[in-house]
Amino acid sequence: MHQPHTIAFRIYLHTPRPAEDVLVRFRDVPSGNVCDAMDRLGAMDHRIKPLSPDVHLCGPAVTVRTRPGDNLMVWKALDIARPGDVLVIGTYEYPTTSTFGELVVLAAQAKGLAGIVCDGMCRDAGGIRATRLPVFTAGLVPSSPGKDGPGEIGAAIVCGGVVVQSGDIVVGDEDGVVVVPLADAAEVAARLPAIRQKEEKMLASIRSGQLIPDWVDAALASKGCETIESTPEKP
Repeated sequence: MHQPHTIAFRIYLHTPRPAEDVLVRFRDVPSGNVCDAMDRLGAMDHRIKPLSPDVHLCGPAVTVRTRPGDNLMVWKALDIARPGDVLVIGTYEYPTTSTFGELVVLAAQAKGLAGIVCDGMCRDAGGIRATRLPVFTAGLVPSSPGKDGPGEIGAAIVCGGVVVQSGDIVVGDEDGVVVVPLADAAEVAARLPAIRQKEEKMLASIRSGQLIPDWVDAALASKGCETIESTPEKP
């Protein structure tokens, strides 16, 4: 008898990935610069932070949607993912039960993954930090997940308020996580040198004693800001 297609359990293989000459241009680039290169878009929710502050994450996403409090599909995603990939796990921001712990991270490290990003919780913080694998979550909780499903791998998800598709470039550091859509990756990469040069120019000006950039007064003047040589009158 023909078994009907399931809605809750799906695995999409053949994840598209960015060309290596594009991906390499995001390595070691601060997440803030990447965000600026996308017109200040693409940043995940501020709660999603690295367990170790001195890590940098960069790689193509392999998306995982899990039922809150379950990690069956996370384990299967580890099987599917390639070295250099980033597992991006959407749990509907579930805060009560961890989605993974040290064992998942050890397996990810052994597979050569670039890291893990999750909008839910993890546990075993000390063991995870010891691996030095970049792991970004919304927090920590000691309870463990079930392993029943359902879930999806490779489909579009929402993680940290950002739509993520497998193959999108994920960049993360102490400031947080930024997602670059695969379709925009080459254009965003082309903008990064100008962002870096702008930052370096502003830093040089501050170090030379010019603490306030010229554009501040110019912007205020263009908007009609008035400067008054007295204190406001009391009502």
